[in-house]
Amino acid sequence: MRTGAKAVLCLVLAGMAALAVFGVTNIYQAVAGGGGDDVEKGPPSAAEVRTTARDFLAAWADRRPADAARLTDFAAEAQPVLGAYFTDAKVRKLTLEPGAARGATVPFSVTARVVAGGHAKTWTYDSKLTVVRGRTTGKPLVDWEPSVVHPELADNLRLVTREGETPQVVAVDADGRVLSEEKYPSLRPVLAQLRERYAGKLRGEPGIEVLIEQTDGSGSVRSLLGVSKGRPAKLPTTLEAGVQRAAEKAVREHRRSSVVAVRPSTGEILATANEAGGDFDNALQGATAPGSTFKIITAAALLAGGVEPETPVSCPRTYAHDQGMTFHNVEGGEIEDATFAQDFAQSCNTAFVSLGDELADDELAVTARRWFGLGKDDWQTGVATFDGAVPVGEGDEKSAAIIGQGRVQMNPLTMASVAATVASGGFRQPVLLPRSFGDRDIATAEPLPAPVAADLRQMMELTATDGTAAGLGLGAGAGAKTGSAEVDGQERPDSWFTAYRGDLAVAAVVPEGGHGSEAAGPLVAAVLAAG
Repeated sequence: MRTGAKAVLCLVLAGMAALAVFGVTNIYQAVAGGGGDDVEKGPPSAAEVRTTARDFLAAWADRRPADAARLTDFAAEAQPVLGAYFTDAKVRKLTLEPGAARGATVPFSVTARVVAGGHAKTWTYDSKLTVVRGRTTGKPLVDWEPSVVHPELADNLRLVTREGETPQVVAVDADGRVLSEEKYPSLRPVLAQLRERYAGKLRGEPGIEVLIEQTDGSGSVRSLLGVSKGRPAKLPTTLEAGVQRAAEKAVREHRRSSVVAVRPSTGEILATANEAGGDFDNALQGATAPGSTFKIITAAALLAGGVEPETPVSCPRTYAHDQGMTFHNVEGGEIEDATFAQDFAQSCNTAFVSLGDELADDELAVTARRWFGLGKDDWQTGVATFDGAVPVGEGDEKSAAIIGQGRVQMNPLTMASVAATVASGGFRQPVLLPRSFGDRDIATAEPLPAPVAADLRQMMELTATDGTAAGLGLGAGAGAKTGSAEVDGQERPDSWFTAYRGDLAVAAVVPEGGHGSEAAGPLVAAVLAAG
């Protein structure tokens, strides 16, 4: 090639290289949004702040997250957060009202309609945004932060609307009224057991909440809005709020007292209360000697064996069977020429012990199981209970059992059931949950022989009108039995009382309360009156 031609070619190539550099530079500036001398600099004007805020909020409210994101300085991060506001937080309608700008910052109010799970709730709060100038474009843009969407939102958090925890199972009384521990403190151990046993078998409706939670799903930070409260599952019980309220009030009159009310015709437990707090339920799970209230069972065995209410049975001051332990009556009383019915009504220990030879050694245990359903450890009430113990004994042990001492153990539930069995003529296992609820084998027993039941009612009614329970005003048709149980280490005996009237049977114990009519009697009378 000629020298002149070479020179021309070099000039051409140099020009092309310069053009290429210029083109690349322009392409870069175009991609990066400028950066040349013609790019706008400095803070956005007031008009730019208003316009940018208005357009961003309008696009967001119009459910156009992509368009709204393009009006921010970090569209790639803004779009998924703005979109999730509708998809994850379940916002169906959104109204955004900008306030007066303070420099480049624009406050705005949010009114969002959240719809989820068939429920809807309006959610209102305030937020703010700041308008900045794009570093490369020079355009006014929203300075993107998740807190624009909600003041508590951050990079590692997200908004989500979903079901919260299902509310706790609530127990309700026979009329559907909620039984709370706050209103009925005695029910605390009962309600705790019911929740533990049946919470997994019942399902309520969980509440729906707007939550801020970790983006990795590790847990909720907190709830921002309750869309629906949810409904707890309701566990039906046989309790009656009015009777329970009376029982709660009655036990407050006597330290450590306990009481249970049962409906004789069905075995339904209408109330159970303890003065002492704590997790142990003495009314249902206690196990102590019931004293002379147990004479109801002893009398049933004797009546079935041929003793009649009018049978003469003397009541001496003291009595020792076969030169064994000497038994005495409360306060050393005695009744000459007494009948068996009078011995029962006056709670004569010596008369009952003197009839010990009329009973086989296992007679009390057999009678308790056969007709009263006691001592078999098979009651299915719905909660833990102690169902009574009547061990077989002989000699002094048998004599002590005849009057409800020794190794005989009961509680207000079992003794209320005993009175209920007499009142109705047959054992109906006490239940705290309706018999139709759950898969339970309800315990049964043979019905009381009709003559025995009639004689027992006659003697218990005599006790209420002319015996140790007279003066309590139990009312017409009421039957009762008092008891004073001696306990080792106590100066005063435990006070026991059980009674029925109409379709209600009640039993109570007051530790160290003295005679049956002294402490437990008024307690039972108060609950009977409420029922």
